[in-house]
Amino acid sequence: MAKIPAKKRAPRRKTSEKFGQKRLEIRNAMIKDIPGIAHLVRRVYDDMPAYTHGEIRGQINNFSEGCFVALLDEEVVGYCATMQVGEALAFQDHTWDEITGNGYGSRHDPTGDWLYGYEMCVDPKVRGVRIGRRLYEERRALAEERDLTGIVFAGRMPNYRRFQKRVEGPKDYLEKVVEGKLHDPVLRFQLANGFEPERILVGYLPEDKASMANAVMMVWRNPYVERDQPVKKRLPRGVEAVRVATCQLQARQVADYDEFMRHVTYFVDVASDYEADFIVFPELFTLMLLSFEEKELSPVEAIERLSEYTPRLRQDISEMAMRYNINIIAGSHPTRMDDGDIHNIAYVCLRDGSVHAQEKIHPTPNERYWWNIKGGDKVEVIQTDCGPIGVQICYDSEFPELSRRLADEGARIIFVPFCTDSRQGYLRVRYCCQARAIENQCFVVLSGNVGNLPNVGNMDIQYAQSCILTPCDFPFARDGIAAEATENVETLTISDINLADLQWARAEGTVRNLADRRFDLYRIEWDEDGKHPGKPRPRREPLGHGGPGGG
Repeated sequence: MAKIPAKKRAPRRKTSEKFGQKRLEIRNAMIKDIPGIAHLVRRVYDDMPAYTHGEIRGQINNFSEGCFVALLDEEVVGYCATMQVGEALAFQDHTWDEITGNGYGSRHDPTGDWLYGYEMCVDPKVRGVRIGRRLYEERRALAEERDLTGIVFAGRMPNYRRFQKRVEGPKDYLEKVVEGKLHDPVLRFQLANGFEPERILVGYLPEDKASMANAVMMVWRNPYVERDQPVKKRLPRGVEAVRVATCQLQARQVADYDEFMRHVTYFVDVASDYEADFIVFPELFTLMLLSFEEKELSPVEAIERLSEYTPRLRQDISEMAMRYNINIIAGSHPTRMDDGDIHNIAYVCLRDGSVHAQEKIHPTPNERYWWNIKGGDKVEVIQTDCGPIGVQICYDSEFPELSRRLADEGARIIFVPFCTDSRQGYLRVRYCCQARAIENQCFVVLSGNVGNLPNVGNMDIQYAQSCILTPCDFPFARDGIAAEATENVETLTISDINLADLQWARAEGTVRNLADRRFDLYRIEWDEDGKHPGKPRPRREPLGHGGPGGG
């Protein structure tokens, strides 16, 4: 690689300028900008499907340095998203869905030598401020900072359908636009910003009716580097240490709610003393609260009684997270929702005081039958001070689509509270979680109950061996297990994990499951509103006793 003697532009920084009484700010996009970005995209592309919040979250989490927003008086009026890719991927025939990982930006490759732009939109109501040009400048500056070979993207040709009868196809249309014989506002803007057309990509974005699904591959080559052949950047083996603790909790009879909370506090206190960033408790760990009832309650009565503790439980664990400076994944707890349904919910109480809820998506047959528990309809990552995480409650870990969605949104740790009565049930969860760690190249942390509670339904017997699982590659433990507890013993298991190892494995590992997906063959479509008109699940009576049958 030879450097061309030329003066580089000044390093990028957050910029802010005044225009009359309004202030324009250009900076990297943040999670808090997601609603504004989604609203902007809906305004700009009223003829195409808008981004979901999950897709934008994935774009930012997967490569925040490549996502920029323009804000005019705090309102999002411009957005662009980019990722690094290798030259072979950038210049081969592809569709927008294929190269972006179905919109999540999950094919970002930190070892790639090209910056690929896959979104650029500016509010049409904002004129004369040159927001689009400023966002292009941010892209160029980023490519220069990282010594990338250049920028490539597929540009729309929105006047193609209008002039279709006057040209002999998309290639002829492009030539006439370049020659000035036809006008296309998008292509002219890109040409004016120093991008050169490479070729036509047919079928790039089927939803783009104005361009008739065609796009023009546009290229800008970095004038400050010259390469005779493609290179692949190496990713440094950095350190991004996070300490996680999993509590294998003993079911025990307690005298009242306060005694139950003292047991929980004990383990939170110990994990905090060890300076853990996270502690996770088992699924349905609050069933101990039924042990001081005067008589054994029916399933319906038990659920109703447990739900009464929900507000107090959320408040106390949230205060505990702040007091002990630790993020708490509070197992799961049956909760009656506003519509009257019962959901099994994991409350995630962060040490900044925020509380998040992840519902169990797939209740087990026993949960559906005995407790009439309904499944939730949304799975998304939770932003923490240690990066985005995901939560899957027990049975959910056996459905790979959910973990893949979390990985696409940027999750690097997935916590799995579980409750299983037998070794077979436990191993179903364990083996599936190991698969999730491998296929998504992430860490998976399991926490289960042990022991038994007489006269409390679903706590007759418990089997667990809580553990912290890793991908199987050279940076990780030989057997893919960072740490594990002794089975059926109450204990706290703690381990340091290095999130930077995941980034290295995803880019340069022996296998690269996330990057090597065949987006040209398969993808998952989500019903983002959770309102798909499906048939209600029947409450068929399960075989065997009325235990949880978890996993």
